[in-house]
Amino acid sequence: MGILLTSPDQKEALSRVYVKALAARAGYATSVPEPDRDSVDLRVQAGGPRRPALDLQLKASTKIAEPKNGLLRFLLSIKNYRDLREETQTPRLLVVLELPTNERRWMTVKSEKLVLRRRAYWLSLQQDHDEVVDQQTVTVRIPEGNVLNVEALKILMERSRTGDI
Repeated sequence: MGILLTSPDQKEALSRVYVKALAARAGYATSVPEPDRDSVDLRVQAGGPRRPALDLQLKASTKIAEPKNGLLRFLLSIKNYRDLREETQTPRLLVVLELPTNERRWMTVKSEKLVLRRRAYWLSLQQDHDEVVDQQTVTVRIPEGNVLNVEALKILMERSRTGDI
């Protein structure tokens, strides 16, 4: 069939497309930092005063556990965890796209609509997250209400503008 992208490659690409679509709808620009050595897969940039931006580490998963006490659990590499905890001028967020387990349901194209299934959640690790020692991965807990949509992206960008993330 000539397929070049593995399933993980496709997940990564879909997470990027998801955020780029939200950013476009919000009126923001996106760019891909190269090389990615600092756990930043995508930068979202706004205009206006202070030219706010968000640096995002993008993940996608079909294995997000059911919420427990309003929190979703996601397994993150220790490198990404540490990089996202760093105090930086531009806020850094983890964005996790939840995909259906059936790959054929990830995206549907119809004459009237394009559907990318499920939703993405965001989490800032720059506050209230402890140092982790002697682990390769860490389970982060994402509030179920942290759904990343156009309105949430606008709010996060405004918080970046004011330094309140």
